[in-house]
Formats: sequence, structure tokens, C-alpha cells
Amino acid sequence: VFGDSRGQFIETWQKQRYQDAGVEMDFVQDNQSISSRGVLRGLHYQIQHPQGKLVRVTQGAVWDVAVDLRKDSPTFGHSFGMELNGDSHEQLWVPPGFAHGFYVLSETAEFHYKCTDYYAPEHERTLLWNDPQLNIQWPIPDGETPIVSDKDAKGTLLDTAEAFF
Repeated sequence: VFGDSRGQFIETWQKQRYQDAGVEMDFVQDNQSISSRGVLRGLHYQIQHPQGKLVRVTQGAVWDVAVDLRKDSPTFGHSFGMELNGDSHEQLWVPPGFAHGFYVLSETAEFHYKCTDYYAPEHERTLLWNDPQLNIQWPIPDGETPIVSDKDAKGTLLDTAEAFF
């Protein structure tokens, strides 16, 4: 991030820098979503044509979550969560084989992600965002219910979800 009195310049992707950090993927698609406070999207993954995602927020703030669905991984079923916001410019790499979702903390949030494979709706699956086995610590205020799509409300529990081998 380079800033001066005129504003900022931010390099969001540079292939060699990411390869040096161990992210050696070719991206084929960029996506953007805009959501309101209290919206929870996910936890999504594609059982075939799995997508790696480099995610970031350009405006607002979200709680971003990735769940390892690789059965041969020592962290299978574990989740990782962190705040992403437009002020910090941090990014999160979500490798193929992980479910992904986020919860909007600000009035609105612009969420951007680069994908390593194309969207394939016939292979998309949804892991239930509030599966007790996952024990994800979503920062949802007491007494509030997140706004979720019908598809996300009907997600699958980890015990019965299709996973990666």
C-alpha cells in the first residue's frame, strides 16, 4: 500500500510475490459481492472443480471463515476465521478443498475474490454455517439472527457433507 496526499495505490496481485509465498495458482475468474450488515454467505465449496480463492474486502468489514474439507488433512473439519476490512487491505488465501463464507460486520461490505477454477453450480455444495460440530465463533450480536439465503439455511452438516480425498 502506497499512500500520499493524493490517496493510495494498492497492488492487489503480483504473480511472483504470491509464488514466493507459496501460492502458485492460475486465476481464471474474479468475483465481487456487495452485502448489507448481518448478511451471512456460505459456507460454499465445489466438490468437483474445487476453487482456490484469494479474498479481500475493499469497503466495509466482514468476518471471513474457511473450513478444511480435505479428509486426509490433520485439520479436517477445523475452521479459521479473521476480520477482513477495507482499511487493513489484508487478504486471505482459501485453498481448494475448503468451504468458505463470510458475515458482514459493517453497514455494507464490498467483497472481492479471485478464483482458480470456474463457477460450476452443478458441483456447488453448502456446509451448514452453524453446524455445532464446526464450532465457528461467528461474531453475531446476541439476539440477532443472520440473514442467509434459503440455500445456505439448508446446508449440510459436516458428518454427512461430501468432502475431498
